Amino acid sequence: MRRKIAAIGLLAGCLSLPLVVLPALAADDAVPQAQVTLDRYIDVTGGKAAYQKRRNEIATGTMEFPAQGLKGTLTRYAAAPGNEYSVIDIDGIGKVETGVVNGIAWEMTAILGPRVKAGEELNQSVREATFNAALDWRKIYPKVESAGIESVNGEDCYKVILRPSAGNPETMFFSKKSGLLVKTTTVAVSQMGEVPVEILVSDYKVFDGISVPTKVVQKAAGQEFSIVIASLKTNADIPPDRFNPPAGVKALLDKGANSAPAPAR
Repeated sequence: MRRKIAAIGLLAGCLSLPLVVLPALAADDAVPQAQVTLDRYIDVTGGKAAYQKRRNEIATGTMEFPAQGLKGTLTRYAAAPGNEYSVIDIDGIGKVETGVVNGIAWEMTAILGPRVKAGEELNQSVREATFNAALDWRKIYPKVESAGIESVNGEDCYKVILRPSAGNPETMFFSKKSGLLVKTTTVAVSQMGEVPVEILVSDYKVFDGISVPTKVVQKAAGQEFSIVIASLKTNADIPPDRFNPPAGVKALLDKGANSAPAPAR
């Protein structure tokens, strides 16, 4: 049971990370500037016009914790400018829910109950919920830099460090051959404290004009889980109240854990 609780806590703290997709660059002998790398990724994965057409998305898929023998299903709703709601239903455990609405971030799990995020954990969740993050990377990461070439699973990759206004930087690796994102590393903030995280992405597929990795393997705090995205729909009919926190979280907000959220727009 301890292993299951640790897995649930890790998942709730890092749920948004696998679904954040940013970078890429030209297969060139010289290491390009980070700004060039990030702007080129927009073109490589579909182009600025395709991103600008997107107002929201619904992603569905499956998730697995192989060491614990846990499996589940995932549904994630996201809408501009930065509202997000994810629910995972894990066999034998129950639901893990996380969300961001109008600058408030929360989570609720079947085992640990509801929680409202604060401090850097809140900032991190709000940052990760930014819709069309690839297009608006300058708003999320005011400072970016190239850091040379490094091998990832035997493949030469360009290394780019992205620094937010506050909090820990993220390091992203892009294949020299394809220009696609291969790996991201960072130190995530969760209720367990700061946790080093490694995220491997692969199996890119095109959904409504945008190329997205459909397989994510995340390793953190001795735990590993994988996500496989089966479908991704954009500009769907999502009710605004889909992003409002559940009753358990609202009760915490009413008690003063944070300001009560305005209705999602």
